[in-house]
Amino acid sequence: MKIILLGPAHPYRGGLASIMQTMAREYQSRGHEVKLYTFTVQYPELLFPGKSQFVDTPAPEDLHIERVMNTVNPINWVRLGLRLKREKPDMIVMKYWTPFMAPCFGTVARIARTNSLTKVVCQVDNVEPHEHHIIDKPCNHYYLGAVDGFVYMSEQVHGELREYSSAPQIFSPHPMFENFGQRVDRLEACRALGLDSDVDYTLFFGLVRDYKGLDMLLKAWAQWRPEGRKLLVAGEFYTAKEPYLELIKELGLQNEVVLHDWFVADDDVRYYFSVADGLVLPYRTATQSGVTQIAYNFSVPMLVTRVGGLPEIVPDGRVGVVCEPAVESIAESLARFYAQGALQHYAENFPEERKRFSWGAMCDKLEEVYNKSKEI
Repeated sequence: MKIILLGPAHPYRGGLASIMQTMAREYQSRGHEVKLYTFTVQYPELLFPGKSQFVDTPAPEDLHIERVMNTVNPINWVRLGLRLKREKPDMIVMKYWTPFMAPCFGTVARIARTNSLTKVVCQVDNVEPHEHHIIDKPCNHYYLGAVDGFVYMSEQVHGELREYSSAPQIFSPHPMFENFGQRVDRLEACRALGLDSDVDYTLFFGLVRDYKGLDMLLKAWAQWRPEGRKLLVAGEFYTAKEPYLELIKELGLQNEVVLHDWFVADDDVRYYFSVADGLVLPYRTATQSGVTQIAYNFSVPMLVTRVGGLPEIVPDGRVGVVCEPAVESIAESLARFYAQGALQHYAENFPEERKRFSWGAMCDKLEEVYNKSKEI
């Protein structure tokens, strides 16, 4: 087939770009003709909460990546839609994670599909965003109504998706991230990160946003108060940092929390997951999380809250612990998570659990939903 993937890719940073590039490689390996169309403008700088949207590494030489899409220029949307209509790909795969993208994506999809050949399928991360706005639902209706089929990654998203579309919808769990390499020696990882190798570390990883519950974890940590262990917080703040710093001081955790408050480059991810013996995702809300799939790659046990699709990804007692999104439950579960012999038990279950999360399976499902859309 002739396949075009629309979404984040180099030079944009982050997990979404990694996902699109990995899927492009998977489809190329199957003999398809694949192009990746990404943004000239993804977010206006005024709206972007981080320090930079870009990586400074060279573009991957094995992929055809073009920067063609401007999310804030309607003229660009029409031109790109007409270009895709003329190019006549069999399948356009779009990545959808925020209603901000809906006006652009919806216009491009609606025009591209008018050639009576192209089908638009979507790998949907989120339908309803974590931070709600009044325009979310109209934007979702506009884009989701222009899609021929969906692959969703959690039942929560499926339930939300059905309110907007009756197009074919197929489940496939978030695949495992393998692009960050393999675990390295712990001493090497500690040296790379400037950490004390005599201390045990529990990891909170990823962009810090209020819905991810870092404040609950800090309060739970103050209740649990383990000896010889520190909480390693690694990720750029996409919310005000000062309230978290004040909370650390108020709880007396200055010597128990190590803060690496910057965006973690792909090449450094393996160090964090080689240093830590456990990962905590204390989210208040969630659909799924790419961070769990990094942990699967490095066989790092996880403590997650019972929200969204996290319990589906991390079955309680298998590769970690599931608790309620509350301070007391997190504190009690940390003690259970680190009970004698528990980490070894979780580690033994990783090989079997990892079988569920392959990129081949995800790409199979996208092709399946494409084929279903042709039957309608």
